[in-house]
Amino acid sequence: MEELCEMDCTVLKRLLKDDSAKCLLLDCRSFLAFSAGHIRGAVNARCNTIVRRRAKGSVLSLDQVLAGDEEVRGRFRSGMYSAVVLYDERTPDSDTVKEDSTVTLVLNALTRDSSGTNIYLLKGGYDRFFSEYPEFCLKTKSLPSLTSQSSIDSACSSCGTPHHDQGGPVEILPFLYLGSALHASKKEVLDGIGISALLNVSADCPNHFEGAYQYKCIPVEDNHKEDISCWFLEAIEFIDSVRDSSGRVLVHCQAGISRSATICLAYLMKRKRVRLDEAFEFVRRRRSIISPNFSFMGQLLQFESQLLATSCAAEAAATASPLLGPKSSVATASTTATPTSPFIFNFPVSVVNSAYLHHSPITTSPGC
Repeated sequence: MEELCEMDCTVLKRLLKDDSAKCLLLDCRSFLAFSAGHIRGAVNARCNTIVRRRAKGSVLSLDQVLAGDEEVRGRFRSGMYSAVVLYDERTPDSDTVKEDSTVTLVLNALTRDSSGTNIYLLKGGYDRFFSEYPEFCLKTKSLPSLTSQSSIDSACSSCGTPHHDQGGPVEILPFLYLGSALHASKKEVLDGIGISALLNVSADCPNHFEGAYQYKCIPVEDNHKEDISCWFLEAIEFIDSVRDSSGRVLVHCQAGISRSATICLAYLMKRKRVRLDEAFEFVRRRRSIISPNFSFMGQLLQFESQLLATSCAAEAAATASPLLGPKSSVATASTTATPTSPFIFNFPVSVVNSAYLHHSPITTSPGC
């Protein structure tokens, strides 16, 4: 491991207060931990399973560690940062940093492309900094605890409103919301959270306010014969276009449980470079009743394999290792289906983590 200096929380606090633009903060924790809370201005540097496997015996590139953060990479390579500070959850000092940790992988990648910028480890990590300077941290607003099935049934029967229509759309990302058809039919709700576009993941839910918002429809039914995966890239591009125009998009189907949740999961997997289980948990914490049907979960697993294969191919090209297999075989594995090709996914029950099959009686009825 390259030499790593140390920085106390008080010094980082002073840097952030006086000259935060010259300090690059890299959060080396998981996507879930980063999303729950992080130091203001930090960038999440993550290494998935494939990246870690490729790292054995070699040094990762900055493009691999900070994929999708072109501006940050450019500023670092141009020497525009006076200091780079790495932190994890609670590592007390540089002597206790493990060789296989994300901190080490990120440090080695930075050193490979470094233009002489000083790189530090924040002593005590996020835990210590948050305990001393919470005003310099961003915490996700408290999310409701995951509701038990009995309490869901009780809530539905007591108020007369189906559970999936209670409350309002939930924020997945600052520009991405998930909800039901009822939420999409209430203009005051849409305007209240700044929605500018709606992604309607159904064949029969109406677009109530044509002309007032930007609409896109993905006409799929919630059944085991539908190929929703062939719409993933088109949906992701639409969400990106709304984000790039500083707008906000509501993704909905009938109940906001299966079809629209599947699209949100695919978006997180593609753009945040996270595995399905991590994306699922992230969304479930915000909307506890999500439950993509069994076929959709299979298609998401297949999409995960395609993304990992693509990542593998990119890393092979970047490292130009003679030990890696032919590029063509990887490219073939990452081919995406087209909307005109029918798709039915079948696989053993044992493949699916039981946490995905969060049971709700709503998922057994049509139009989820």
